[in-house]
Amino acid sequence: MDAAEYDNTYGIYVFGHVSSSWLYIFSSFGFSSPKTFDAVDGKQARRTNSSSPLGELFDHGCDALACAFETLAFGSTAMCGRSSFWFWVLSAVPFYGATWEHFFTNTLVLPVVNGPTEGLMLIYLCHFFTTFVGAGWWTQQFGKSIPIFSWVPIFHDIPTFRAALILLAAFGVIPTVAFNVYNVYKVVQARKGNMLLALAMLYPFVVLVGGVLAWDYLSPSDIIGNYPHLVITGTGLAFGFLVGRMILAHLCDEPKGLKTGMCMSLMFLPLAIANSLTARLNDGEPLVDESLVVLGYSLFTGALYLHFATSVIHEITTALGIYCFRITRKEA
Repeated sequence: MDAAEYDNTYGIYVFGHVSSSWLYIFSSFGFSSPKTFDAVDGKQARRTNSSSPLGELFDHGCDALACAFETLAFGSTAMCGRSSFWFWVLSAVPFYGATWEHFFTNTLVLPVVNGPTEGLMLIYLCHFFTTFVGAGWWTQQFGKSIPIFSWVPIFHDIPTFRAALILLAAFGVIPTVAFNVYNVYKVVQARKGNMLLALAMLYPFVVLVGGVLAWDYLSPSDIIGNYPHLVITGTGLAFGFLVGRMILAHLCDEPKGLKTGMCMSLMFLPLAIANSLTARLNDGEPLVDESLVVLGYSLFTGALYLHFATSVIHEITTALGIYCFRITRKEA
């Protein structure tokens, strides 16, 4: 791979010729394999009579983490730079919305065209497509990458990956979220509940995304631009904790409304934002180097998620008398 050349116009790193095109093929087929297993694990659990609440927590918990890891892979393939964070947002928003809807409706009904199937398949095809056109195709102006749309005035001069981001938000994420809110509203109205209590469960996720964006805005070192992998990994782990906590509340039939325990994943953000603010009082130098703060953010959310996962797994397996990675042997 040639040396990186920084493009100040879009704030991205544009790389030269990539000879390792097999990496794109690996990304395409490597990430599609776990999705195949994800589609059959439920049938296998029912066939072996080993389905349990832990299975649901495992299934959706792994999917929540996959949002971050797949974003990192696609961001590298399409050379999205700091815009990779927005691809994570677009994958996390409908996922959180579907989990939130499931909490109230007890059913998970996906639209005919949805993210877990068609959306992921589109991403796998994008990886495979990049094998033939090269990663630089995504950084070209949209009008040059797809000449048939060169007449569209808004999209003509922006990078192709940014056009994909806008189209994905307009035609995929926004309709899906509207579908989630409408379904929850119908259930809350039918049960004569309080819609504000339902919306309160969205608060931790909104604060998570808003807090990271505020941190980036105040940061003197552009954390999302310079440390996108650490920011997405740390935020993805915090998101996994939020999703896991909501699923646990659903399994335990907890009362509807905000779960204060979910806010534990947000505790690091005020410290990080405060550290960025100190740069304005110290000639542009924060109190603690932001590379260390971002690393600490990832370590904090990783430790929090690891503690949550191990403690919940231990409690569920002990209560139900089952094993985590083994099927209980049937008595003769």
